[in-house]
Amino acid sequence: MTDAQDCTRIKMIDAAIKLFNAQGYSGTSVRDICHEANVNPALISYYFGSKKGLLESLLVQFFEEYLHILEETLAEQGEHCARQLLLTCLKRALIYQQENHHLSRFVHREITIDTMLVRELMSTYLMKEKHIFYHVLKRGMDQHEFKKQPIDFIIIQLRGMLTMPFLHPQYIREVHHLVSHEQYFINHYLQYLTQWVDSYLCIRTKVKVPTFVRATTV
Repeated sequence: MTDAQDCTRIKMIDAAIKLFNAQGYSGTSVRDICHEANVNPALISYYFGSKKGLLESLLVQFFEEYLHILEETLAEQGEHCARQLLLTCLKRALIYQQENHHLSRFVHREITIDTMLVRELMSTYLMKEKHIFYHVLKRGMDQHEFKKQPIDFIIIQLRGMLTMPFLHPQYIREVHHLVSHEQYFINHYLQYLTQWVDSYLCIRTKVKVPTFVRATTV
């Protein structure tokens, strides 16, 4: 693919993300996308086959890149303790969504709809995501870093915390007067996630106070 072709394809993808977010997938036509991208309508068929093919391309692109980040983190930091590995996965997942917040919102919203495509995505990409987090959590429990708890429920909570800021940016903006893709929000949200991991997952080791430093009554 030449640079010009790649540029045209990117323009159509950006236009689709913008319009799908604003009008929904069903409310956006091929003509709308091509008008926004300033390209010939025939190019949708050439690059993606159809509007459905464009939708599938967007969803696959998001999950391929998202899972690559998690898998790369496991490969790079697999020797680290489970707590540090989990926090790094959470941080990189948030940053990826922050950098692609329009696409993230659309994808998270789209996979709430029960379609054949969404079922296929869940049976592949979301199962891979579950496997990665399961591996990290199980290792933490086996090594006595994390408390023994139902792993499936922890993963459900983690996924909810990871996606909520990007699935509901309007709620966060209008009700809490925060912007979920701004760095200020991400920094504070990561601090909260760290506190959640430390308090809810990690086993706290009790420090025994030597008898000679205990308070004595006079």
